[in-house]
Formats: sequence, C-alpha cells, structure tokens
Amino acid sequence: MSSHHDAGAQRSGGLVRHLDQHALANRWGLSIRTLERWRYLNQGPAFLKLGGRILYRLEDVEAFEAAQARDPAASARATA
Repeated sequence: MSSHHDAGAQRSGGLVRHLDQHALANRWGLSIRTLERWRYLNQGPAFLKLGGRILYRLEDVEAFEAAQARDPAASARATA
C-alpha cells in the first residue's frame, strides 16, 4: 500500500476497517479542526492514536452515527 491511502482508509481483506481524520471529515462534511476540537473536548466517536496517527474504527464511527439519529415524527408528537 502506498503512503497515500485510498480515501484515507486502511484496508484489511478488502474491507475498510479504519478511517483517518481526513476520510472522516470528508464522510461527514466537517473540517479536520472540528474533529480535533471534538477529541480535545472528549466528544465525537472513539479514536485510536497509533504512532502519532489518529484513526477511527469504522464500527465506532457507525455506532456514533446511529446514536445521533433522531426521529422527526417523535419530535413532532412531543411538541404537539
């Protein structure tokens, strides 16, 4: 694998297992600074720091995404 990753992801057996902060920022349309701030404030998904590199396990990213899901119908019922 070259030093430039395919979309910032580490591949294992053809499956993307980890995202670097560039790939996650692209996935969510955020700046890298936002991810850095979240890490500083202990917000956002769990991350790994390996050899000075920040990596996010795909399972942690997907779990964080699922936890952010909101049901608009439930919100409408609560305010009605």
